[in-house]
Amino acid sequence: MPKLIKLLSGVAAAATLAAITAAPAMADPIGSNGKSVVPQSYDVVGVGSNTTQYVLDQISVDYNKTIPASKHSASHPYFYTWDAVKPGSSSSVPTKIVPKAGCKSITRPNGSTAGLNALKISQQIAGGHYCVDFGRSSSGRSSSAPGLGPGGVSYVAFATDAVTWATRAANHGGSDAPASLTLAQLKGIFTCQTTNWNQVGGKNGAIKVYLPQPGSGTLSFWEKVMGITTLGSCVDQHPEENEGTYSGFNNKNAIFIFSIGSYIAEKYHSAACGKTPTGTQNKFGCNTIGVLGINKISGVAPTTTAAVPVTNPNFPSAFHRTLYNILRWTTTSDHIPSNLEPIFARSHAKVKGYLCTNATAIKDIKNYGFIPTNLCGSIS
Repeated sequence: MPKLIKLLSGVAAAATLAAITAAPAMADPIGSNGKSVVPQSYDVVGVGSNTTQYVLDQISVDYNKTIPASKHSASHPYFYTWDAVKPGSSSSVPTKIVPKAGCKSITRPNGSTAGLNALKISQQIAGGHYCVDFGRSSSGRSSSAPGLGPGGVSYVAFATDAVTWATRAANHGGSDAPASLTLAQLKGIFTCQTTNWNQVGGKNGAIKVYLPQPGSGTLSFWEKVMGITTLGSCVDQHPEENEGTYSGFNNKNAIFIFSIGSYIAEKYHSAACGKTPTGTQNKFGCNTIGVLGINKISGVAPTTTAAVPVTNPNFPSAFHRTLYNILRWTTTSDHIPSNLEPIFARSHAKVKGYLCTNATAIKDIKNYGFIPTNLCGSIS
């Protein structure tokens, strides 16, 4: 397969505060017994996006429960996923992982771009197995990604999400920002043309613009929506995506972006970091919204008004996105590798694909804040 574009430098080092997983789900990857495991050479292993790491951690556990240990083999592989940052760590130093038994150590891929890169340059080991079988991605195919064809990759849809802007919440001191911004106003801010909140209906205050670490799929999506080709000098990229714990956010002039699905999962479905989840809370991830609250666009709230909200279906369509898993393109009818079809395809030899049709997987998608989609299993 053709050599991928060079890795963006500093992908993992840009993270100032890594995701902290709530106990007891601290293993990485994790087995059905809650303990860390070493995937076998024939198991299905993925890396990449921060946004989708926890929902796929959960689906991994649930999927593997459907395969009895006696049947675990190349014909019935388990499904594992490595988080974007080391669970339980607050260090910005990149860590190393060994994706599967028999593989060489690699730098832990942090973000959608890093997941794609790892897929493309993955080592191939005995039995023809790859060390990385898929990359998690919260953004669609970029112009620099390998094509949809021989030697390329398939972006396989599995859920939908939306992204909005975030500022310091009222219960943490509030913000100088107005209650709502339009797409045009956001473009002005994130392209560094608008520099004071009073230019968009807020109070007098110099705007402090933050965006996620390089290689983030959420960053790539936002850049596309904002029409950004090169980030301006006003942008600080130290924070890890979908976390509000970065010290710079405790400022009335700060602005960041946040996956609405991740925000819902953290605030309404997750335990406080360091606390054991209750029986009704998500077992992966914890509440890292910190001081941030998510805001309206064109007067439309990002979530519904329910006690446990979901993404507002009326939220402006430009800010909705499809979430993907990136697989090697093959000549199968759906262009998904045959050993991965039972997991990622909508259907496989009259057997429905787990991610797209299994009731437990669909419930997992909802519990982690995302929206099931009829496009699940389709490629682009």
